[in-house]
Amino acid sequence: MRLVISGGGTGGHIYPALALIEALKAEGKLDDVLYVGTEHGLESRIVPATGLKFATLDLQGFKRSLSLSNLTTVKKFIGSLGQAKKLLRDFKPDIVVGTGGYVSGAILFAAAQMHIPTVIHESNSVAGVTNKFLSHFVDRVAIVFPEVASAFPAKKVVVTGNPRAQQVAGLKPNDRLKDFGLDPHKRTLLVFGGSRGAPKINEAVLAALPIWGKADFQVLFATGRSHYGTIKKSLPPLPSSIKVVPYIDDMPSILPDIGLLISRAGATTLAEITALGIPAILIPSPNVTHHHQYLNAQSLTKQGAALTITEPELGQDFPQRVVTLMEDDAKRAAMAQASKKLGVPDASDQLIAVMTTLLSKRR
Repeated sequence: MRLVISGGGTGGHIYPALALIEALKAEGKLDDVLYVGTEHGLESRIVPATGLKFATLDLQGFKRSLSLSNLTTVKKFIGSLGQAKKLLRDFKPDIVVGTGGYVSGAILFAAAQMHIPTVIHESNSVAGVTNKFLSHFVDRVAIVFPEVASAFPAKKVVVTGNPRAQQVAGLKPNDRLKDFGLDPHKRTLLVFGGSRGAPKINEAVLAALPIWGKADFQVLFATGRSHYGTIKKSLPPLPSSIKVVPYIDDMPSILPDIGLLISRAGATTLAEITALGIPAILIPSPNVTHHHQYLNAQSLTKQGAALTITEPELGQDFPQRVVTLMEDDAKRAAMAQASKKLGVPDASDQLIAVMTTLLSKRR
């Protein structure tokens, strides 16, 4: 299979694409792949580092408010179609897959015009603008959350899960916590707000650390690289059961030894924790389009797999709510079981099956 794949802007669009590529390689189904992104997006740093072929298009996203820059956005989109078609003619893909972000708009639209089989993947509970537009032209729309199905043409929708889930589903408990001076066999709370950190979460955790330090569990708190210096200066004396770090490389590998996670509610994180069955307190980012992280979090909370706490609710009872949950092994076990039921450990295989079916029909 010759594959062109495109997704960018956030890790939530990039990592599912990379997970799909990895699965195709593992199954011996990938002859060649070209990743299409933008020159300045996050994908321009992540994808080339993997050694994949990488091409760029000059695109930008729409502003949520009325803005003259949206005219430039349309102009760039139209202008990039010719370049997108050239990329497709030169590479000759069997299929084109988009995982979200404005960068995928031109290449998927061009592929549909050229009658190349096309699939888009929507990883959130709210449809992205680009995917809603593309859904009218592509052959299939793969989704993770059933709630988003109504945003797309019904005959094109198939539930596959997030390929990132399959990438982590086989992880087992290990001794990774020793790398941070913690006991892999003790109940552990992990807190992180993403690679950049989350100021409101950091503030709430800083206030909670003196209370958590007296409890019968250990804490690993990743502040985000940009916040670490400031936070380190303001830390009170802490017991050895609490470790504060700027970032955790290869975050998924540590999840099997975690008793409770506190994090944002991005699609990639939720795919990982449901694949592994990790109970969570989710604090959705308020700075995302259409509040999709809140809806992502609620999807798990309604099934008993997580608790949702919004930033304004991070009040004085937050530290004790965490202690109560950490000390309630039965409650966390029930949450873990509910989380596992929501996981799709063969998500890549399901998406590959959709792609393979399209290709067989073409032949």
